[in-house]
Amino acid sequence: MFGDLFEEDYSSVSNTNQYGKGKKLKAKPLEPPAPREFTNLSGIRNQGGTCYLNSLLQTLHFTPEFREALFSLGPEELGSLEEKDNPDAKVRIIPLQLQRLFAQLLLLDQEAASTADLTDSFGWTSNEEMRQHDVQELNRILFSALETSLVGTSGHDLINRLYHGTIVNQIVCKECKNVSEKQEDFLDLTVAVKNVTGLEDALWNMYVEEEVFDCDNLYHCGSCDRLVKAAKSAKLRKLPPFLTVSLLRFNFDFVKCERYKETSCYTFPLRINLKPFCEQSQLDDLEYMYDLFSVIIHKGGCYGGHYHVYIKDVDHLGNWQLQEEKSKPDVNLKDLQNEEEIDDPLMILKTILSQEESNLILVDLLGQKFLKKIGISWNKKYRKQYGPLRKFLQLHSQIFLLSSDQSKVSLLKNSSLQAESDLQRKDQQIFKTLTSESPGLNDRTSCSHWFDINDSKVQPIEEKDIKQQFQGKESAYMLFYRKSQLQRPPEARANPRYRVPCHLLNEMDAANIELQTKRTEYDSTNNIFELHLHLGPHYHFFNGALHPVVSQTESVWDLTFDKRKTLGDLRQSIFQLLEFWEGDMVLSVAKFVPAGLHIYQTLDGDDLTLCDIEIADEEDIFVWNGVEVGGIQIPTGSDCEPLLLNVFHLATGSEECRQLVESPQVFPANAEVGTVFTALAIPGGVIFTSNTASVGGESWTAIPKEDLKKTFREQGLRNGSSILIQDSSNDNNSLLTKQGKWITTVNEVDWVQVNNLCQLESEEEQVKISATVNTLFLFFAMGSDIQPGSEMEIIVEETISVRECLKIMLEKFGLPGDTWHLRKMDWCYEAGEPLCEEGNRGIGFTNKSPVVCLFLAEVTSNKKEFPYSQDATLKELMLCSGDTLLLTEGKLPSPGLLNVPIWWYQPPGPKSQGRRHLDQTNCAPSQGGVWRATSTPGAAGDVHADVPLRYLGDVKISEDATLGELKAQAMTLPSLSEFFIPSPAFLRAWTVDSKRPGRLLRKNQQQLREYKLGRRTEICLEPLQKEEHLGPQDMLLRTQMRLPGERAYALPVDVVWDAARGTASSLRQRVADFYSLPVEKIEIAKYFPDKFEWLPVSSWNQQITKRKKKKKQDNLQGAPYYLKDGDIIGIKNLLVEEDDDFSTVRDDIRREDPALGKRKSQEALRVQSNGLLSSAETPGRPHRPEASLSIHVGSFR
Repeated sequence: MFGDLFEEDYSSVSNTNQYGKGKKLKAKPLEPPAPREFTNLSGIRNQGGTCYLNSLLQTLHFTPEFREALFSLGPEELGSLEEKDNPDAKVRIIPLQLQRLFAQLLLLDQEAASTADLTDSFGWTSNEEMRQHDVQELNRILFSALETSLVGTSGHDLINRLYHGTIVNQIVCKECKNVSEKQEDFLDLTVAVKNVTGLEDALWNMYVEEEVFDCDNLYHCGSCDRLVKAAKSAKLRKLPPFLTVSLLRFNFDFVKCERYKETSCYTFPLRINLKPFCEQSQLDDLEYMYDLFSVIIHKGGCYGGHYHVYIKDVDHLGNWQLQEEKSKPDVNLKDLQNEEEIDDPLMILKTILSQEESNLILVDLLGQKFLKKIGISWNKKYRKQYGPLRKFLQLHSQIFLLSSDQSKVSLLKNSSLQAESDLQRKDQQIFKTLTSESPGLNDRTSCSHWFDINDSKVQPIEEKDIKQQFQGKESAYMLFYRKSQLQRPPEARANPRYRVPCHLLNEMDAANIELQTKRTEYDSTNNIFELHLHLGPHYHFFNGALHPVVSQTESVWDLTFDKRKTLGDLRQSIFQLLEFWEGDMVLSVAKFVPAGLHIYQTLDGDDLTLCDIEIADEEDIFVWNGVEVGGIQIPTGSDCEPLLLNVFHLATGSEECRQLVESPQVFPANAEVGTVFTALAIPGGVIFTSNTASVGGESWTAIPKEDLKKTFREQGLRNGSSILIQDSSNDNNSLLTKQGKWITTVNEVDWVQVNNLCQLESEEEQVKISATVNTLFLFFAMGSDIQPGSEMEIIVEETISVRECLKIMLEKFGLPGDTWHLRKMDWCYEAGEPLCEEGNRGIGFTNKSPVVCLFLAEVTSNKKEFPYSQDATLKELMLCSGDTLLLTEGKLPSPGLLNVPIWWYQPPGPKSQGRRHLDQTNCAPSQGGVWRATSTPGAAGDVHADVPLRYLGDVKISEDATLGELKAQAMTLPSLSEFFIPSPAFLRAWTVDSKRPGRLLRKNQQQLREYKLGRRTEICLEPLQKEEHLGPQDMLLRTQMRLPGERAYALPVDVVWDAARGTASSLRQRVADFYSLPVEKIEIAKYFPDKFEWLPVSSWNQQITKRKKKKKQDNLQGAPYYLKDGDIIGIKNLLVEEDDDFSTVRDDIRREDPALGKRKSQEALRVQSNGLLSSAETPGRPHRPEASLSIHVGSFR
């Protein structure tokens, strides 16, 4: 992706061996579809959200009668797909595409078929293909579309003939026995799942049980012309050949007002007898027998999930063989016998006792041997069913004999012989079972072949695996049964070409030939690569590496070869190419390095393919004798890889003037560093290595003397590294000042002292020049209200860290402490990107100033993100001279952990009086600074009306930060910058649920992680007049006193109630004490804003509840009140008003017209979006709205 952006440039070192640096770009051919797997069945590719469609299509495909009926319709009736764009032609596209898809599933050799053409015929767009729908809905819509498409053809009754059934509903008068009936048609039966154990139980409730009309629910009989007792029932009148059953797994909870999936256990049989549920029951039982052949399974919840299907292969088209059966083809009779014994405790005990020589054993010892034999104790496996072991032995006294004290047991003699005969009979029974039912010992085709088809994947399963789909989040959703009497012809068995039209057979045969050709071409193209052969006689070893003698062109031969062939084949091919070759031929992998060509690995194993030995495309292969080239023995391997280093040293010459020269040198990577002195003929000295990755240019590090025996690789040197040699004989003319110690880096000194090495003058002059470190001229200021020209100036080196720069600025201002950070000011004098320390958690403040200014700005995606770190230098942060930095108090949290939308919530109340408020018409802040919600029309004092939330902005904060730190960071949002809030303790925090305050967050010192907010939690803040410290059992309630003589309430007042007891009497007492009223002279009620209803709370109701329910339900936090923080409690003073009505005029209006409340809420949201606080929209996150499913069909009438 980045090309050669990170490739090192060695052009300054050597440009003679650049061959092989660039690779040829090859256009990789498009891979054809994969062939079918071992099951020999084809899946269907998922287009993004079409798993429900794939499951239903596979079910229809494995319904042979449906498939063959569709195949029987020829082009003369359906038209041709070639003419679908002809407006004058009548082409029935949907059945034609279904035919083509079924033919592909039967005959086309590919792992998965595509439904793109079929969904195009439905008129679906790409959005529709990405959206998931209900498979039961699709079943009805697809059948309707097929019926419409087949109008006027011989298949017009296809759906009706295979799936249509009728139900008759009857009401029988108990007086005159008159029968009133109504007939209904069905294509699928919809049965309940909730409170039902299984399919047969549901059918019994629907078609066997009667509903009796009596007492207050009498039936008006038309014959009797009066109300009489009657019985209502329903029966199945006509059964279709194929019965589709839809399970009602999805229900609606009217208490929580949400949908949910029923995941309880729901059984269904593999074969079902529908005779008890039918009106006509005089026929033979076989007429009512149905076999299960498909189960569509839904995994997930009611708002999304995934579909796959279990299907029975009726025609045995697939290869059914479980993976474990491949490794265990033979049936172990002994193992099966042991399994049968484990299920029979009597047989186990007989076996144990018969193996005892004395035929007498302690009962406790018998229990131990029982545990040892089956691996589980008697109490865990059989106690619940059979009772204790001694009781079981007593109940079978005809087999076991207990001693008088019941401590020992023996096996009766006749029982011992009986046990042996039982074992023999059981062996014979097992053998008969195996020979009659096992697919391995008799007719394998007689067993049921089930497959799990999950989009593209097809896996064989056993019949017992269906039971796993009785319950859970992954459970059966639709059932498909076929009449047991429906028999398939013998010629259809294992014959996918059976009754497929000739034109489709020809099309699929041609498609298979084309697929095979594409796979062959792809296989050939994908397995052919190029090798570069470097011939040893054309190379010579020079300066630590191999170089061509004449030219690169004559020394390298390009060879195209099949990587599936062996190394021996490659060697033989090279022998044939090089007729002049004599002696042994060794092939080695070589690579170009800056020093030249180096041999890394010798290829061995002539029987291995080139893929096995991991030969890559465009690989360089060196052809030689394996020992020497040009009479020189060649070192091989990565350990001795030649390194090309830049060596700086003083040239030998006159003592008066010695110049510093640079020369490239090649050294083996496994050579000692000290060999540099030998190579340069220097007796000794000091070696410095260059650290080019350091900040501020090149720096030098001295290698200690004890490390000179390390290798170049151990020292971290690589190609292109630079080393500096300081001759020990010229200590006075040192290149770097050592000052009596080793200099580890140039940055340790601010200046480099340079001596005049050319002592041509009589006097030696010493000068000091600035080191090659660039300086920055920066402006900096403190605070938020910065005026141009008020900044201070500072000159710093670009190599210093942010921490050091911050320390210098704090010293300039005379400020102590480490709770500060730097931010970069942008061109419009606003705080920009932070130069912060990574890893800070939370926000730290000092109490030096009354108002803390903390700037937190969200970095947009188009800005460059800097590698923030406490040791990051100004150069790394790309600071330039002239930039302005803001010195800001407060530490920043770790970015990107939690992004919390902050809302403002202030219900009207006494605490709002005398403070600044928002203008109610345009939501703008007026003189004061506290937000007030817009009131809705209604009665005076109707303060329990909806209070819209105002969006303030987003806060990014660490999960490890505390709630108090979140509040403090929210105080810095621009929307609240004009308002004075003394401290975070003067803010109350709520979660936002359904656009209302939800859960109250209590402790300011508690970490956000402990609240388990989640990534999508939104927070609303409420201002307080004084600090609030709520205990864990304290509940915050909004109390409103009812105005006498008016159907309205006074402004709300917060009351804290100790909910430890949670009873109605304690709440009434708390409210009475707060309002200084007698407890017997008040009535209280909880308000439900969703229903616009008031539910009175009285001690009498609570006492009745205590008699009927458990004690744990006495608490007001349970049903029916579900009292929680923020609930509205209405209070009525019985001294001035005695009626029991708590409702208001607004409640009556909303109950009569619920849509009014919705319109008012939408209007409030529009006002909010136009307000000054709505700088960014933060919509709720509801579930994706459900879209209707439709299939577009042309008119063929």
